[in-house]
Amino acid sequence: MKADQSHFNVVVVGAGISGIGAGYHLQKQCPNKSFVILEGRETFGGTWDLFRYPGIRSDSDMHTMGFRFKPWIDERFIADGPSIMNYLDETIAENNLKDKIKYQHKVLTSSWSSSESKWTLEVENIESGTIDNYTCNFLMCCGGYYNYEEGYNPAIKNQDQFKGPIIHPQKWPEDLNYQNKKVVIIGSGATAVTIVPAMADDVEHITMLQRSPTYFMAAPDRDMIGNFFKKIFPQKTAYFLTRWKNILMGNFFYNRCIKNPEKVKEMLINGVRDHLGKDYDIETHFTPRYKPWDERLCFVPNADFFEAMKAGKASVVTDHIDEFTETGIRLKSGKELDADIIIKATGLNLQFLNGIDVKVDNEKVDISEKLAFKGRMFNGIPNLACSFGYARASWTLGADLSSEYTCKLLNYMDKHGYDYCTPEVGEDVKEEGTYLNLSSGYVKRAIDRMPKQGSKAPWQGNQSYLSDVTEVRWGSITDNDLHFKTANQ
Repeated sequence: MKADQSHFNVVVVGAGISGIGAGYHLQKQCPNKSFVILEGRETFGGTWDLFRYPGIRSDSDMHTMGFRFKPWIDERFIADGPSIMNYLDETIAENNLKDKIKYQHKVLTSSWSSSESKWTLEVENIESGTIDNYTCNFLMCCGGYYNYEEGYNPAIKNQDQFKGPIIHPQKWPEDLNYQNKKVVIIGSGATAVTIVPAMADDVEHITMLQRSPTYFMAAPDRDMIGNFFKKIFPQKTAYFLTRWKNILMGNFFYNRCIKNPEKVKEMLINGVRDHLGKDYDIETHFTPRYKPWDERLCFVPNADFFEAMKAGKASVVTDHIDEFTETGIRLKSGKELDADIIIKATGLNLQFLNGIDVKVDNEKVDISEKLAFKGRMFNGIPNLACSFGYARASWTLGADLSSEYTCKLLNYMDKHGYDYCTPEVGEDVKEEGTYLNLSSGYVKRAIDRMPKQGSKAPWQGNQSYLSDVTEVRWGSITDNDLHFKTANQ
């Protein structure tokens, strides 16, 4: 890649799982396309480099969160952050992507010109302090779905009165000393359920404070069937079989949740009861008010969260916060929780299009007014695709398909002499719902900033890998609502 090159056929924004996968697919499927991966941070990895809290691990199995083209060979299918970073490092090295990535290059703005059939990007070179201009024919946004700068950090009454440190997991301090400390962690999502057992052996006590319960599912972190496949099949075959086993099992479980939510709810709650015993107040602390998969389930590998509770090192309190005090938290019930450290595992701030200011022919784009086309493009925005994963399955399954679809689209335009394509909403399509059909707090908070879904395909996201993989790999790229043009039209 020439040092002074500033025009590329494709610019990929982000060098996390999605961006690395996009780089692989562009090299494999579009070998004649020039591309660059612009990453605002100092290294690759995205989420897996950003989050440094104790116990950081995947919340999906690595046979589906890993890439289709690179087998996950560790016996553990739930992986810690450093293992995932090693896996991504290997992927970059094995596919000669190192020289394709420009670190500390943060895309600030992007402006599309239909007459020139190209994007012009303003990119902050963080190391030099300059603003550089890049141009490209196609823009791939692969920077995830949340704001990396700031997590959701709600103000709590008298928060400044607390004498100890208040930590958000998105900005975990390297020098935090929690040995023999009393810790309260606010929240009951995947982050909290990971941190509690990771810290439990070292603290005096850790309390998970939740407003309402979450669904948990405990299982071993080793895939017995997958590891058996490794013993009798070649590595790639074993990975392929394990990956598809997990895809099909995940799809089966989700369908059970939809068709018989009460039965699944009973199964999940009984699973918790089996770990904590019949005398524990399961009704108060582990019986959610919503149906399974209205929000993401929390996976508990090796039941470590429950083991920490049984050992007396961790506990759960279900209540609402009244205020912070000098020594902890006062609850609405009047109870007080003593704490030396408070961790606010209060979630993420959703963000679309990587937080980039986007213009199309000098008109600013408001993504909340757009409908998502096949979950990857947006009406009225030419030659732009977002890599987005699944809310109810591994992120990488969706991200890989997004890249495959984009490559197929680029090859189609080359074959037929088109310069750009734009999804346009047909007259019979109505706005119907938001982009993510989840009731999670981080989704509800961002509804006014999210793109919308339409009343019919291809403007509906079905959250089904089985449907999407069939369409992307064997379906037609053409659609009545996808308009192709040349620059002189």
